[in-house]
Amino acid sequence: MSRATLHAIARHYGSGRQQITALDSVSFELASGEFLAVVGPSGSGKSSLLNICGLIDSPSSGRYQLDDVAVDRLNPQQRCTYRRRHIGFVFQRHQLIPAMTVFENIAYPLYLNGMATAQIRAEVNALLEKIGLTQRHRHLPRQLSGGERQRVGIARALIKKPKLVIADEPSASLDHQHAYASLQLMRELNREHGASFLIASHDAFVIEQCDRKISLFDGRRVDSDA
Repeated sequence: MSRATLHAIARHYGSGRQQITALDSVSFELASGEFLAVVGPSGSGKSSLLNICGLIDSPSSGRYQLDDVAVDRLNPQQRCTYRRRHIGFVFQRHQLIPAMTVFENIAYPLYLNGMATAQIRAEVNALLEKIGLTQRHRHLPRQLSGGERQRVGIARALIKKPKLVIADEPSASLDHQHAYASLQLMRELNREHGASFLIASHDAFVIEQCDRKISLFDGRRVDSDA
């Protein structure tokens, strides 16, 4: 279980007259195990915020703490290591590795983190059974349906039991039935492993399934809790 705290986060690109402000003094807390939706029109700063929370990018100013770690102060190598160990990602287009099987795609984060092969096999097989893809473990992504690929993407994000999961438009390529199944799977794995979820979405159904939401417009929080 983990808590994320962001205080006065700003992100600027360029300099001088060419400077663009993507985020302007955004603050919020993400409670342990919470599902938090980030909403706003295109260009509102959602992607910049997710990149900062996922340690893909760094804020220009402000503070970002995950549990007791001031992650905004980590150097690039430390940030990469922390992201690999403690943050999972669920992407809009799945981003599975085409040449890897279902098993290998899910196992990949554990190999990167140096887990022993026997333990990897046990962890992945248990998760494959949970998501109902045991019989598909040798299939390549192109042999799966869109819903199955999204289940593999969710499993890959959760296999390392991260503190935080970043989900960018997780239902965008799915119909309503598969979107619901994906959200239910994330909720189930959330209850089991306790990761906090930060979910950017335009989908009203997905937003309804979250515990609460924050709204961005032109890089600033505009909801009533801001």
